[in-house]
Amino acid sequence: MKPGQDAPELESFYHLGHGPLGARACRGTACFVARHLDLERWRRATSAEARVYCLGQCHRAPAATGVDARPAVKVHARRAVVLERLVGEGARALSDYTRQGGYVALEQALSSPPEAFISQVERSGLRGRGGAGFPTGRKLRAVAEAPGAAKYVVANADEGDSGAYIDRVLLDEDPHAVLEGLLLAAYAVGARRGYIYVRKEYPLAACVLHVALHEAHRAGLLGHHIMGSDFSCEISLEVGRGSYLCGEETALLNALEGRRPFVRARPPYPAQEGLYGEPTLVNNVETLANLPWITRHGGEAYAAMGIPGSRGTKVLSLNSLFHRPGLYEVELGVPVRTVVEELGGGLRTGPLKGVLIGGPLAGVLPPHLLDTPLGFEELKAVGASVGHGGVVAFDANTSIASLVHHVFSFGAYESCGKCTPCRMGARHVERLFARVLETGPGPRSGARDWEEVVEALRLTSLCGHGIGLGEFAASVLRYYAEEVRACFA
Repeated sequence: MKPGQDAPELESFYHLGHGPLGARACRGTACFVARHLDLERWRRATSAEARVYCLGQCHRAPAATGVDARPAVKVHARRAVVLERLVGEGARALSDYTRQGGYVALEQALSSPPEAFISQVERSGLRGRGGAGFPTGRKLRAVAEAPGAAKYVVANADEGDSGAYIDRVLLDEDPHAVLEGLLLAAYAVGARRGYIYVRKEYPLAACVLHVALHEAHRAGLLGHHIMGSDFSCEISLEVGRGSYLCGEETALLNALEGRRPFVRARPPYPAQEGLYGEPTLVNNVETLANLPWITRHGGEAYAAMGIPGSRGTKVLSLNSLFHRPGLYEVELGVPVRTVVEELGGGLRTGPLKGVLIGGPLAGVLPPHLLDTPLGFEELKAVGASVGHGGVVAFDANTSIASLVHHVFSFGAYESCGKCTPCRMGARHVERLFARVLETGPGPRSGARDWEEVVEALRLTSLCGHGIGLGEFAASVLRYYAEEVRACFA
């Protein structure tokens, strides 16, 4: 904590504090659309004072702590990249990871200049798997070329998008893949210090990572002169205290510095001025897990999968309303219909009404657009997003009015409050639709009212939180206009 930092002010930002997570029921989007499957558990979730918006157990939603089961893990791609060990029994221990080729990529990279690794990642066409989809090679090069007395790498394991549990399973069952990816990134950019920031809602992942870091240090894979080379790097584990906003990279950096985790204005970007004002690379867990494979097989082999602009594979996490929920690694470009109907087997609770891909702060895809390819630009063109890869399908048990209320309630609760459109707009829309659900259709002026708020969110919010709320609402207005109009007589 910085000298003079107001501790109560800092702590008030977080929802869960320093203590154990304890018994919690989840009220995230995957659990919300499945609430009719266990009404008592949903009542527990919504009556709790401190909300938990995702436990990373969306395959068995509505979820609660203390009860979990391994999701199905399948590969629907020419080659397994991220899930190559998870389709088996995983590789939690270092011995299991090295037996399956682990750390060969790091040894290979250390025998060549960092430029060789960066060039391979650029050729691969890998884009960030955390939501924004920024080219990973370009990020690596920007940090490598930035002047600075010290450089840092950060693994963003604050997987907060309700509906996504990709990172949780990777951290729980294949932690060294993420650690090796982070070390590769550190070598590439010249960083001697790294951090893994894992969300509090994933207590098992934190324990597994703690052991993995100890194993790696003992084996000479962390610390001074890694694998006998001139490369040295230390990595620390940091555990969050419950805040969706810490998944935004600049807010996460503020959290690591002991500051109130507001989003920073950009520019400057973290590649120029990140952690402690030094050049910093921030990548999410799945992005890092791709790097060892690319090093071993080459950028061209990775780019041979997928489609132009969306190369390689993407792991998707399907929610509990599917006949076959679980993790699926697919090549980018596959039609969304293949994911929903063939891999997921359709919904077990009735006809599909819509599907959210990439988190609650993204567009809703209606059934008539299921033939859209799963690609960054292709989904963006129809108001949706690849995002983090959570696939939350819903049926007629969820009305559009209730979905809007749920998403904006989440948005208002998690808003950092720094910018006015998000702080006031999200709460206003939440209350507007709460009245619709409680008393029936509101006045016609309400329709204009919330549309104006939505537009302000999209155009003037400081970060992706408010912008995402606006994009979600815009897709609802675009594809479910009749149901929305019925909310305002």
